[in-house]
Amino acid sequence: MYMVIGIKEAEEWVAPADAAYFKDTVAVVTGGAQGIGRAAATALAAAGASVVLLDPDAEAVEEFVAAAAGAGRTAYGVVGSVAEPTDIDRLAEVVRSTQLPLRTLVNNAGVGASGTLTTRPLAEWDRVLHINLRGPYLTTAKLLPYFPPDGGAIINIASTRAFMSEPNTEPYSASKGGVVALTHSLAASLAPRRIRVNCISPGWIATSGWQKASRRREPVFSEADKDQHLVGRVGHPADIARALLYLAGSGAGFVTGTNLTVDGGMTVKMIYVP
Repeated sequence: MYMVIGIKEAEEWVAPADAAYFKDTVAVVTGGAQGIGRAAATALAAAGASVVLLDPDAEAVEEFVAAAAGAGRTAYGVVGSVAEPTDIDRLAEVVRSTQLPLRTLVNNAGVGASGTLTTRPLAEWDRVLHINLRGPYLTTAKLLPYFPPDGGAIINIASTRAFMSEPNTEPYSASKGGVVALTHSLAASLAPRRIRVNCISPGWIATSGWQKASRRREPVFSEADKDQHLVGRVGHPADIARALLYLAGSGAGFVTGTNLTVDGGMTVKMIYVP
C-alpha cells in the first residue's frame, strides 16, 4: 500500500537517538501539505518537532494541521508560495512566534513546466525558476536568523532530472540542477554557522496517495513500471522521508554539501528496448 499514513504510524521511521534531537525544535517544510512535502512533514512531526508548513493549498494545509493535532503533535500552516517574498516573510514570523529554535529546513516546494522550447512563454520559465530555485535561496536567507548557535540542517529537494532528462523539461531540469549547485554552495557559506546543507534527488516517486483527501488515490503500476527500477518497485514518499530524517538527524553530523539519489536504482539501470 502506498496511501498516506498517520503521524503516529511514522514514529517507527525515527531513530531513537533523534527523538530527543528534534524535541522542542521547529522544522519548516515548504510545499509541505501534499506529496513528498507531506511525507517530510509527517516524519518530522513523528520525530517530535513542531512543524511549520508553507503551501499554496489552504485545504491541504488545514488538513495536515488537523491531523497533527489529532496525533498530539504541533503544526502551523502558512498559505502561500515561495515565489512571493512576502509569503516567506509571513513564514518567518510564524517561526519566530514559536520561540523555538529552527533545527530543520526542508526546501521542497517545486513545480513542473508546460510547453516546449519554441512554444513556452518566458513567463513559464520564470515561474518554474522562481519557485524551484529562487524559492530555496530566499527561504534559507529569511530563516537563517532562527537557527540556533549549535546549528541544524537544511535539506533541499532536487531531482534525478538534474542529471537526466525527458524532452521539453528544460525549466524543471535547469532548476533542479541549480538546486544541487545551490546546495554545495550553501554548505560552504553556512559551515561557520554549523548548519549542514544537503539535497535529495528523488526518482520516480508516486505521490497520488499523499495528496489531500479530496484528491487522494491509490497508484497503479504495471510490471514494466516496476522493472525500470533495480529494487523492483516504484518509489513512494516514505522513501524520501526516511532519507530526509537521516540527513536532518544527529547521525549525519559528518555529511554536508552532498546529493543523495533516492531512485531505486532507476538512473543506473541500463534498459534495452527489444
